[in-house]
Amino acid sequence: MPTRVVHLVVDAADPARLARFWAGALGWEVTAEEPEEVVVRQPGSGYPDPAVLPLVFVPVAEPKTGKNRLHLDLASASAEDQAALAGRLRDLGATPADIGQGEVPWVVLADPEGNELCVLDPRPVYRDTGPVAAIVVDCAAPQAQARFWAGAAGWRPQGPDGGLSALRSPGGGPYLELLPGGGAKTVKNRIHLDVAPRRGDDHQAEVTRLRQAGATLADVGQGAVRWVVLADPEGNEFCVLDPR
Repeated sequence: MPTRVVHLVVDAADPARLARFWAGALGWEVTAEEPEEVVVRQPGSGYPDPAVLPLVFVPVAEPKTGKNRLHLDLASASAEDQAALAGRLRDLGATPADIGQGEVPWVVLADPEGNELCVLDPRPVYRDTGPVAAIVVDCAAPQAQARFWAGAAGWRPQGPDGGLSALRSPGGGPYLELLPGGGAKTVKNRIHLDVAPRRGDDHQAEVTRLRQAGATLADVGQGAVRWVVLADPEGNEFCVLDPR
């Protein structure tokens, strides 16, 4: 069976502080706080559960440079809810961000470490996603990337929409949206996905399958670790963890 997404990982100068921001932003809680990672999960959620992806914050000394190629879109239920959510995020430490969006119905903010996020206007397509509407990835070839990530994430294509290709877990939850643009990738992504085989599947066989689909080995200074770091066909890093 294909691998499936199990985490969204965020590089952070101060993982504990950034985790507290995102816990407050999503109404989730910090469930683990160790020197090497801080985990934020929805209360009562199972694991692994692609419908409710945990956020994992890891310490990275290098500062953020440029716009992230991956960001989160947050859902709102009404115009009033959108305004209230944007206000709550600013109270938690978010700041307005200008990435050239112009006049749009959503609100673009940056978290306390500068990671861009969008508070979306209410849209029926996101009514059942939970607080995270979508994980958005800038790319040059959205449909080709969608085909690769359908196999890597185990999520189903939702079809292109205005140049955007979307995937979603059969169990619901947020969308993975491949959006055209963003320019050429020049630095390591500060946000990446972790995928893992299911319990009982062969880890190395899944790594081989993903490489045959277009992934390449990536060195981000990980050293000797139990997981394998790959890059998708456009160079976005992701980790293949042990079966779970």
